[in-house]
Amino acid sequence: MIDRIIPERDLIPFCTGEDLGSRARGLLLQQKATWELLRNGYASLDTVRTRAFEFDGFVIKVQYNPGRLTSSSAKVDQQSIRERRCFLCPRNLPAEQRGLSYHDEYLILCNPFPIFPEHFTLSYKEHSAQQISSSFETLLNLSKELSKNYTVFYNGPKCGASAPDHLHFQAGDKQFMPIDREYERVKGAFADQLVSGEVIRAYSVEKYLRRFVSLESKDPHALLRAFAAFYKALQGVSTDGDKSRDPRDESRDPRGEPMMNILSFYDKEEWRVILFPRAKHRPSFFFLEGEGRILLSPAAVDLGGVCITPLERDFERITRENVIQMFSEISLSAEAFGGLKKRLSKDLVGL
Repeated sequence: MIDRIIPERDLIPFCTGEDLGSRARGLLLQQKATWELLRNGYASLDTVRTRAFEFDGFVIKVQYNPGRLTSSSAKVDQQSIRERRCFLCPRNLPAEQRGLSYHDEYLILCNPFPIFPEHFTLSYKEHSAQQISSSFETLLNLSKELSKNYTVFYNGPKCGASAPDHLHFQAGDKQFMPIDREYERVKGAFADQLVSGEVIRAYSVEKYLRRFVSLESKDPHALLRAFAAFYKALQGVSTDGDKSRDPRDESRDPRGEPMMNILSFYDKEEWRVILFPRAKHRPSFFFLEGEGRILLSPAAVDLGGVCITPLERDFERITRENVIQMFSEISLSAEAFGGLKKRLSKDLVGL
């Protein structure tokens, strides 16, 4: 494998601490100084514009970010994936790109097309399919070790991952997504408690435009068991998206992992993992022709409350109703979510 690990002598001048979060920030500073594509990507953040739609106790932001055009419009059907080089494999990375080694298994890389003021891709060193069932523990570990500065998130292979054939996570600034600040308030206003114990707490939320399940615990082993129960329950739930998906939404494959996005936040010696079960990859207006089309392809950041529009015309004309429609279409239906809650309430007892 081509060595893409940054030498310590190149990293040390940019670091202010030895923890992983400080080293990641040092990597970003070093890469900005030496890699033009990354430097230009961050310069483009100066052109980003934001709008906000107020709802009952929460906000949805819409960000105009032209640098995200390639990701938002990425073709993720199997034929397109086969026909392109994997851009996360070390041998295919830009010549100037370097990363931090994480437990000799992952590379922490700076994302050259950022959404966040500090945005990273946490990529498995080997070419392996995007799959959370075997890597959830890594997600927990990364979110703990990067917790000084960052939230870590996962996009399922059919839920916004532009590299569904290569295992990876992403990380970005804490408090950037509205959900980081709104969570406790939303939980108090809208949540149903699925289980409450000394080791783990689980909640479901439905009146937040998008439906989600959250897990809270200090114990990583309890979280592993709870996530396994969630995964199994979601596999067993048939979604409206399976029955009525747009035939052009080529990412769908009922044989793969159940559709989900995940946000993992670690603070005060406790994890908070938010699980967004999905019904479909993209809203129906993504596939319309002409003026009706809006290029909005939601992933974890969008579900966290920042919807990314790479085209200025879409940013200027998108409406509150479009946002409601998008979340209604891509989220698990109320009926299916009810079934998921019922299974989880039973399976989580005793964890």
